[in-house]
Amino acid sequence: MTENQNTEQPQVEEPAGGEAVVTVNNKGFLGAVDNYFGITKMKSSFKTEMLAGLTTFMTMVYILIVNADMFSALEPAYGVTFGAAYIFTAIGAIIGTMLMAFLAKLPFAQAPGMGLNAFFVYTVCFGLGYTYANALLIVLCSGVLFLILTIVGARKMIVRAVPEAIRIAIPAGIGLFIAFVGLQNAGIVALDASTKVTLISFNLLNFTVSGAAMIKAAMAIVSLLIIAILAKLKVKGAMVFGIIGSALLYYAFLGIGLAAGSDSCKAVFDEIEFNNPLQAFVDFGTVSFGKAFTEGWQNIEASQIFDFIATLVAFAMVDMFDTIGTLMGTCQAAGKESGLLDETGEVKNIQKALLCDSIATCTGAICGTSTVTTFVESSSGVAEGGRTGFTAFVVGVLFIIAMFLSPIAALIPQCATAGALIYVGVLMMGNVVNIDWKDPAAAVPAFLTIAVMSFTYSISYGIAAGFISYTIIKLCTGKVKDISPVTAILTLVFLFTFLFTH
Repeated sequence: MTENQNTEQPQVEEPAGGEAVVTVNNKGFLGAVDNYFGITKMKSSFKTEMLAGLTTFMTMVYILIVNADMFSALEPAYGVTFGAAYIFTAIGAIIGTMLMAFLAKLPFAQAPGMGLNAFFVYTVCFGLGYTYANALLIVLCSGVLFLILTIVGARKMIVRAVPEAIRIAIPAGIGLFIAFVGLQNAGIVALDASTKVTLISFNLLNFTVSGAAMIKAAMAIVSLLIIAILAKLKVKGAMVFGIIGSALLYYAFLGIGLAAGSDSCKAVFDEIEFNNPLQAFVDFGTVSFGKAFTEGWQNIEASQIFDFIATLVAFAMVDMFDTIGTLMGTCQAAGKESGLLDETGEVKNIQKALLCDSIATCTGAICGTSTVTTFVESSSGVAEGGRTGFTAFVVGVLFIIAMFLSPIAALIPQCATAGALIYVGVLMMGNVVNIDWKDPAAAVPAFLTIAVMSFTYSISYGIAAGFISYTIIKLCTGKVKDISPVTAILTLVFLFTFLFTH
C-alpha cells in the first residue's frame, strides 16, 4: 500500500481553542492537492469531485459543437470555419474553468455563453452590420468593463442589492430554464406552427421517417428515469451513469432502427465523420486569434458609436446577470450545508468568481469567441456533490482532451445529457416554497423572474423583469425606502437595455 492511498476517514480534532479542525489523511502529493482545494475540509472526496467534474463536462460539452456550428455561419463573409470555432470555444472554456479552479476554487465551469453567441452572430454581425472583428472588440471592451466593476467591488454590491424575492426565485427560474433547455435538446419539445411548441409525436407508424427523433426523445426520458431511480437508491454518480447508459442505449436503438429500414436512423450514422483535428488549430490561428486587435477598429463609422456603446452595455448586462444568477441560484439550491455559502447566505469567494468571469471574457474575445460566462450546467456537478475547485479542474482537463478529440466529443448525444439537465431542474425548483406568494410585491417579481427566465431563454431577462416589476410596485405603493440605490440604478440600466439595444 503506497503512501498516497487514503486508508482512513478524515478525523476531527478539538484543539484547545474549541474550534474543530479537519485532519487530512491523504499524504504526499494527494495530501497537498487536498489541502490546496480544501476537499476534505468541504466534506468531499476525490471520487466525488471527479464524478461531479465529469457530470458537469458531459452536460456542457455540447457547447463545443453548438458554438462552432453557430460561428461557422460567419464563414462565407469572414472565413470562420467550424474547426476554428471549435478550438476557440474549447480555449475559452479551458481558460475560464481553470480560473474558477485555481483562483476562485469553486466547482463552476465556464464557456462561451448560449444566447450571447447568438446575439453576437445574428444581431451584432448580421443585424447591426459589424464585422466579426468589430464584434470581438465590443466583447473585449465589455470584458474590460466587467474587470473594472469587479476590481472596485461594484459587482459584489450588485449581488447584495438583489431583492429577497428575486434572490429566492432565481434558483427556481434557472431550474425551469435548464429543464426547458434539456427538453429542447432532446427534441421532446418540438416546434408547432399554431401553438409554437408541442410534444414530439411518438407515432410508430411514422418510424421509418422520424425514427431517429423518436429514439432521441425516448432516450432523454430514459436518462432522466435512470438518474431519478439511482438517486432514490442513493447511488453515487447517478447522473454520470444516466448519461453514459442512455448514450449507449441511444446508439443501440439507432442500430435497430437502421436494421428496420429507418432512413432517419441511417442519416444519423451517415453524418458521423472523423476529420483531422489538427487542421482546426491552423484555421484558428489564421482567422480568429488576435482579430480584435488587428482589425477590430476597422470600418466602424461615427454614426455607429451609439450602437457600439449600447451593444457593449447589452453584452455587459447579460453576462453579469447570467453569471450572478448561476452562482447564486446553484449555491442556494445546494444549501448552506454544502459549504458554498457563507454565514450571510452569499456565495463564498464570489468576488474572485466574478474576476474569473471578467478575465475569461477578455481572453475569450482575444481568441475569437463571444462572451465567456459561468455555465448553468455547472449545477449538475454541484448536485452530484462537487464542492471545490477540483471539480472545475477536472472539467478543464476534460476540455483540454476534447480539444484534440473533436470527432469523438461530437458523438455524445444531447438526449443523454438532457436527462441530467431536467433532473437538476427538478432539484432547483424546491426554493419556490420560500417565496411569500400572498404578498404581491414579492410574488409578482418572483413569478416574472421564473417565467421570463425560462420562456425567453435568458437568465438575465428574467432577472431584469424581476427588478423592473419590483421597483415599480414599491414606488406605486409608497415603499420607496425599500428600494436601495443600487436596485434603482440597475432597474434604469435594464430599462435602457430593453428600450435601446434589445
